[in-house]
Amino acid sequence: MKKVLVISLGILMAACSAPKKEGNMLVNGQIKGLKKGKLYLQKIEKDTILKTVDSVNVLGNDQFSLATNISESEMYYLTFDGNTTNKYITFFADKGTITINDDVSKFGLNPEIKGSKNQDILNNYTKIARRFNNRNLELIKLKFLAQKNNNKDSVAIVDKLHESLLRRRYLTTINFAINNKDNHVAPYLALTELVNANVKWLDSINNSLSSDVKNSIYGKKLTKFIAEIKKTETAK
Repeated sequence: MKKVLVISLGILMAACSAPKKEGNMLVNGQIKGLKKGKLYLQKIEKDTILKTVDSVNVLGNDQFSLATNISESEMYYLTFDGNTTNKYITFFADKGTITINDDVSKFGLNPEIKGSKNQDILNNYTKIARRFNNRNLELIKLKFLAQKNNNKDSVAIVDKLHESLLRRRYLTTINFAINNKDNHVAPYLALTELVNANVKWLDSINNSLSSDVKNSIYGKKLTKFIAEIKKTETAK
């Protein structure tokens, strides 16, 4: 009995002596079923380098806590075992406490993320984009069947439907970004969802941005991206 008591007190003391996570952004939550491994809080630097800003070992407890200091809202990654299994959770970082809950068996597929305003806005867009993705899959199947049956007329019709779908997706994304011009999500969507769109549409989003967002990491990247497109078009 005394031995059990000593062990229990030792565990309690170790927990109490564990360093408290500090930073203006705390990321905590639960990955159900995660018994052993390591979680990493990461971000992209210099457009290609994935940098770890904090990490935590998980051993018998599927709850976690990570922290870092951020200067502005941008995309961060929660990866498992250094992303060796190509599983990760992306989320829009904001100052404050962000809670992420997920299941290790479906890690990254449909996590619950709370505490980030920009993430909430991005989630709303994702719901819209999912409808376009589903329709696109339907058109791909229809075109495959038409090609299999060597039906050129049907292939042409499906191609027109696909062009119409793409245009509607672009316009929907543009309107969504402009309607959220005061949030960092706006330029992020332009850079990730509209890279092949007409530059005038990108200009429309860029010109609508608030000064704060225009001077953000994604706002600056969008301005640079537009300038590069115009330079290329002028050189032709």
